Amino acid sequence: MALKRLFPNFAEKYLHSCHSTIELKTMNIDPAYKKLLECGIRPSIQRIEIMRYLLTHHTHPTIDEIFVNLKKRIPTVSRTTIYNTLRMFSEKGAALMITIDEHRVCYDGDTQPHAHFSCKNCGKIYDFHQIQPPIDLAGAMKGFKVEDAQLYYKGVCPECLAKENRQLS
Repeated sequence: MALKRLFPNFAEKYLHSCHSTIELKTMNIDPAYKKLLECGIRPSIQRIEIMRYLLTHHTHPTIDEIFVNLKKRIPTVSRTTIYNTLRMFSEKGAALMITIDEHRVCYDGDTQPHAHFSCKNCGKIYDFHQIQPPIDLAGAMKGFKVEDAQLYYKGVCPECLAKENRQLS
């Protein structure tokens, strides 16, 4: 920290560009940047922005939704970049690829095990952290290597049910 007092501008730039474990533990860093490092992904401006979007928008966005929103801040970003980045995030465990229906692929920055509910009326996807995908405790899957377990529910959300009830009244 003496370096920071003596050379504030230099130290600020230097400290933000270093990736050592000691500095990561002692510094308050951007959660998106930190998650990329934890997943073994080399941070770039576009990767950080895509991860930040996933971590701050719990709407389970599609590639197009992310593209439209990030294009405002990063004019040079392309759909291909977002597609490739999200695919890499999914492969490295930094994001979940959600394919509840075959017509729409969504992404979730919350990689903790949890269930999803998809509303067939409005298309929203909800998180249920209190419900987790099943784990093979009984050994019924002996000989298999499970790499992913997802639990999806489909139906009508409370908001759409209320709208339906108002229309019937």
